[in-house]
Amino acid sequence: MAGLATGAIFLPSFPGFGGTLVDPERLLETVDPALKKRLADAALNAAKSAGASYADVRIGRYLNQSIFTREKQVQNIASGESFGAGVRVLANGTWGFAATNTVTEAGLAKAAQLAVQIAKANSKVQKEQVKLAPVKGHGEVAWKTPIQQNAFEVPIAQKVELLLAANAKALDNGANFVNSALFQINEQKYFASTDGSYIDQDVHRIWPTFDVTAIDRASGKFRTRQALSAPMGMGYEYMNPKADGKIAGPAGTGLIGYKNSYDILEDATLAAKQAKEKITAKSVVPGKYDLVLDPNHLGLTIHESVGHPTELDRVLGYEANYAGTSFATLDWKAKKQPYGSKLVNIVADKLQPGSLGAVGYDDEGVKTKQWDLIKDGVLVDYQKIRDQAAMVGQNESDGCCYADSWDSVQFQRMPNVSLQPGKAKLSVDEMIKNVDKGIYIAGRGSFSIDQQRYNSQFGGTVFYAINKGKIDGMLEDVAYQTNTLEFWNSCAAICDESDYRLFGSFFDGKGQPSQVSAVSHGSSTTRFNGVNVINTARKIG
Repeated sequence: MAGLATGAIFLPSFPGFGGTLVDPERLLETVDPALKKRLADAALNAAKSAGASYADVRIGRYLNQSIFTREKQVQNIASGESFGAGVRVLANGTWGFAATNTVTEAGLAKAAQLAVQIAKANSKVQKEQVKLAPVKGHGEVAWKTPIQQNAFEVPIAQKVELLLAANAKALDNGANFVNSALFQINEQKYFASTDGSYIDQDVHRIWPTFDVTAIDRASGKFRTRQALSAPMGMGYEYMNPKADGKIAGPAGTGLIGYKNSYDILEDATLAAKQAKEKITAKSVVPGKYDLVLDPNHLGLTIHESVGHPTELDRVLGYEANYAGTSFATLDWKAKKQPYGSKLVNIVADKLQPGSLGAVGYDDEGVKTKQWDLIKDGVLVDYQKIRDQAAMVGQNESDGCCYADSWDSVQFQRMPNVSLQPGKAKLSVDEMIKNVDKGIYIAGRGSFSIDQQRYNSQFGGTVFYAINKGKIDGMLEDVAYQTNTLEFWNSCAAICDESDYRLFGSFFDGKGQPSQVSAVSHGSSTTRFNGVNVINTARKIG
């Protein structure tokens, strides 16, 4: 996987795919909640005795399994485990944090004492004391991703067989090369705080993916088509295709959209055919086009142009070195300028079933929720955590605090950020009928966006010309250039809820030291009028 800059959707390494390699059977083990409570109490008591006014502890067991194949062979299979605890405290109005992989009462007590020492040392240069939005203690509670089949319980041989079968489908339909992979993650997270919460969570995520390459040996040309799957907050049931989990793409494309299940064999078959078709596809003529964007493509644009600019730490300038700040400052928001057309309603949430961001409680013990970011085209709120709420005159966290490991300090991370579907019944084919000159784009591609999340360029996986209301053949070398406000104000139509699907990423990068988080973005197919399209293959001069 290539590392992409600017708040990268993909990073060279996989979150949770480190730690110690273990026997796959270890992945089914659990830790007794009663033991975790005793360990947590040892840390909390030690922190209070050392002078902390507030403390929380996260005991985390992070499990992963990755399977890689290429053509007819298995390249690698790895199962990993990382286990430890992190303690965060407030002392003298200042944060302190320490972590340990000595998961004993004495080990956690020592980490808590160190965290308090760090906080007191930091307080000498702290200009303003940290103010936390109030959170009521939840007592002893538990939450689990509502999976139907634990992916770690499925025999590795069965999963390998499925990936190799997908490879075979691609090769049988004209691919010259194909590689496929299956990533599975389980976060077993226990949170406790001096507010009186003891929260045990069991979070599951899965991502099947592949790349198919077709070569024309006569010309030397080749093209690649990625999988149109999405990483999901689900179990292995995502790999069992269901008829009601499929949505037909526009007539003339053969594309299938996937909702709550994925048919990797079907997608690999089509991918090989489309990779071959891309070799002889017409190169796009630059100009203004109406764009019809599939959810598996639009999710990336939502992520970069709405998700990141509404993170409050970027808005306030606290997150600047890694991937920049935001044009959507408090002063800009106060002017109530339109972020998009009146059709644009974008919500943040940590609740959507099947989404990567779905949890019961965040890593500060805040119960998760849904809230509006953009309402009728106007920016109405940001994403914020406990120590940010007072900065914008609010007294409640949005429950979007997260750390990617037990040894990472938790901070504000993007929740699911989704464009709400249109209220009037509208199918993709009906939307296309109203487009005179346009392009349909599916799948993610390369992108770039500036440090304030304003000027941007986005590619895709497959492109189809729209001519007088009909699909008119495949295109290549397509990318659109725009700025955030221009783009969202050009939003002219959104398909209804029946077309709504999730895009996702395991790899939203942020912070120094860098952390990654998993996040989904939902939408229905959406039309944007008069967007500037460039030809990425044309040379300048």
